[in-house]
Amino acid sequence: MQEVNDCFSEVKKDCFKFISSQETKKDKFRNKEKMIKSFLIPVSQWISKKSNKKKTLVIGLAGGQGSGKTTISSILSIILKKYFKLNVFIVSIDDFYKTRKDRKMLSKKKHPLLMTRGVPGTHDVNLMLSFFKKIKLKKFKSLEAPKFNKAIDDRYKKSLWYKIKTKPDVVIFEGWCVGARAQSSSQLKKPINSLEKVYDQGAKWRAHVNNQLKTKYKTLFNQLDGLLYLKAKNFNLLREWRLKQERKLWIQTKNKKNLKIMSSGDVINFMQTYQRITQQMFKDALKVSSIIMNLNSNHQIEKIKFKK
Repeated sequence: MQEVNDCFSEVKKDCFKFISSQETKKDKFRNKEKMIKSFLIPVSQWISKKSNKKKTLVIGLAGGQGSGKTTISSILSIILKKYFKLNVFIVSIDDFYKTRKDRKMLSKKKHPLLMTRGVPGTHDVNLMLSFFKKIKLKKFKSLEAPKFNKAIDDRYKKSLWYKIKTKPDVVIFEGWCVGARAQSSSQLKKPINSLEKVYDQGAKWRAHVNNQLKTKYKTLFNQLDGLLYLKAKNFNLLREWRLKQERKLWIQTKNKKNLKIMSSGDVINFMQTYQRITQQMFKDALKVSSIIMNLNSNHQIEKIKFKK
């Protein structure tokens, strides 16, 4: 407990400063101190114990849309850097989305729904595998990682990519489908929402996405040394949180020219493309995660379970 208190007094100022940068007038964080002391410092201790200065530790952080992955990964990074003196790099699976041009080609070749970013098959897996291979090299050389601009639904130009100059001790790889498992072919038969019913009548889209999970993404997720999972109570809550997120993006983006911010209807349709895998992860992630953080309906961590 003493280490938790010592750690908290050292990181409190930076953590609170970051949290206030994420708040809007309507949307304030509650129980900040409890979240950090009871949950995020113990998770940071666990990561610190697993880390090894000679080899980069890759930790996955998964959770449905709007569950708070960016906030949690940022606070973990502050604690790991400030108190545990580790070099941390956060990267999102979203930054590895294929370009609009590539998704356009994919949508013509395979299925129109693949134009919509998000599901397995819309990321550049080879680029991710190359990134992990290079970051784990003993003779580390400086490295660039792509950056995706959701406001224009396309990758940033290369001059704006992340530049990693020193070898990270820890990489936090966050994303809604990180660690997801494929379903059986019998599970794919029945559509689970109106989007699948109307736009994927022959189950071609969901079969393609599932096949990606079975093959390329399985290889990708095998790169992880541990998986943290933010578990929401249900899919409807995630939908609410995702709508909040979109409103926040609109408020925070100063230059609204070419802005591809979604309307509420767009968000609901968009989230239907995520629904199948998200609901499957409610079951699968409980089996494969190292740490499960249960979220209550107020978007707060209420319970944590260390499994590995």
